[in-house]
Amino acid sequence: MKPDDAFLARGGAQALRVTGTRKGRPFETRDWIADEVPVALEFNGISHAVMLATPLDLEDFALGFSLSEGILSGPQELYGVEQQDSDAGITLRLDVASGAFARLKGRRRTLAGRTGCGLCGTESLAQVARPLPVLAPGPVFRSEAVARAMNELRGLQVLQQATGAVHAAAWCTADGQVQLLREDVGRHNALDKLVGALAAAGIAAADGFIAVTSRASFEMVQKAVLAGAPLLAAVSAATSLATATAQASGLTLAGFVRGEDLVVYSHPERIV
Repeated sequence: MKPDDAFLARGGAQALRVTGTRKGRPFETRDWIADEVPVALEFNGISHAVMLATPLDLEDFALGFSLSEGILSGPQELYGVEQQDSDAGITLRLDVASGAFARLKGRRRTLAGRTGCGLCGTESLAQVARPLPVLAPGPVFRSEAVARAMNELRGLQVLQQATGAVHAAAWCTADGQVQLLREDVGRHNALDKLVGALAAAGIAAADGFIAVTSRASFEMVQKAVLAGAPLLAAVSAATSLATATAQASGLTLAGFVRGEDLVVYSHPERIV
């Protein structure tokens, strides 16, 4: 899918003049560059986090981040999101229920989020490994469905095809069809956007699985479990903490999903 001016107007990328060499010959051309801006999240007027993100699907990001961080117990606790743009970046002002605001004040932390950083600003070790639910057994997925989803995902990454600089997270049906996809310069942000999109659409993550174009780190596993997805499939490897967390939470974790190949790190009974 070739990007056009309408795509550029969405704010995901911009065209800049670049120079270089290719096959020993100098060149000058107009190239697509992924947008990366500071995005501040405020809850009921209180600043909580600043992340570097791609300015697309920001309402999904606000909702997904709030759910993944345990600030909201459900999408019904988010009453609205107001976006304010400035030269310094973007501020998302979230109006949340009093119960959610009380939870936020009970475990305040300040995040200064570098791109893709999931733990920046965490104040204590207890905040890193929050208690996670244990997923129910089942369903079972065919390995061919996981491979199909990852192959399909690559073809749907419009921003990645244009810039070569972003990650994607997708929710896929049990047979491997990609139904929702979100992109961002940060892998955690892409997954938060997906979690928010699922919640906004009222789609149960447990009815399918999540595929990501990154490694499977601890934070990615944590977000997938909190979303209720039974399987997280990653194009790259898993870490030891991610594997241990997935095992304890009942999540099937697969990595190196490339072509028909994959490596299963935890709960292999879900993949046939």
